[in-house]
Amino acid sequence: QVQLVESGGGLVQPGGSLRLSCAASVSISSFYAMAWYRQAPGKQRDLVARIFRGGTTNYVDSVKGRFTISRDNAKNTVYLQMNSLKPEDTAVYYCNAEIRRPNTYIYWGQGTQVTVSS
Repeated sequence: QVQLVESGGGLVQPGGSLRLSCAASVSISSFYAMAWYRQAPGKQRDLVARIFRGGTTNYVDSVKGRFTISRDNAKNTVYLQMNSLKPEDTAVYYCNAEIRRPNTYIYWGQGTQVTVSS
C-alpha cells in the first residue's frame, strides 16, 4: 500500500507563489508516473502536471510557464512549484501515483487547499 501526503497549500495573493510537496511512504524511483491534479468547487478533478519515471513532464495549457513539477527520488517526494498564481488556480490539489507492475495501480493523497485571493 502506498500512502501519499501532500503539504504546502495555503492562502496567497494573486501573482504570488507556493510550492506543494507530496511525500510517498515508499520509494518512488520505479513509479511509472506521478502527477498533480486539482478540483475546484463544483468541478471535476483535472490533471495539472505529470512527471514520468524518465523525467519527462507535461502540463495542462493553463499552467504552462507558471508551474513546474519535479521529483526527488532520494526523498520520495514530488513537488509542484506554482508561480504567478491566479484566482482561477484556487482548488484542492491532489497528488497521484501510477504504478505498473505490470497491472496498473493508482494512489491518491488526501489533498491540500490552495486559495488565491486578495
